[in-house]
Amino acid sequence: MSDEDIIITSAAFVFTSLVSRVKKNKSLHKRRWWQRTIFESRCRYNGNDLLNDLRLEHPGFKNFIRMSPTDFESLLEVIGPQIGKDITHLRETISPNVRLAVTLRFLATGDSYTSLMYLFKISKQIISNIVPEVCEAIVEALKLYVQVNIKNLNSKL
Repeated sequence: MSDEDIIITSAAFVFTSLVSRVKKNKSLHKRRWWQRTIFESRCRYNGNDLLNDLRLEHPGFKNFIRMSPTDFESLLEVIGPQIGKDITHLRETISPNVRLAVTLRFLATGDSYTSLMYLFKISKQIISNIVPEVCEAIVEALKLYVQVNIKNLNSKL
């Protein structure tokens, strides 16, 4: 066997060992999921559970949402069909109950989306979609009761 054959054989051996090592690393590579681990615990304790616990103590609910439970339920009856989403086979939908609670908590306290994310275990990207949708539904549902004159509002600013 010549020196050239030994070099070629050695190079082929190194190449095949590197390829097999890369394949092993790819198969052992941890897969990325589209859901963070903190949101996986939503099935154990979520926004609905929080609201149900707060309903048991009436002052706690009113302090949290800035609305009585009866007012909350009546508003939910009115806008529930507009803010509810269809259930898919990919994941559970966020109930209209929690959607309304997230929005009212945001409007009442001005908490950041990140703070609400940890409180309700919903991603801040989804919360940034929920809040405007629910606000539009509230404005649409209550436009007969509350009228805002945009012309007068702009002239005062």
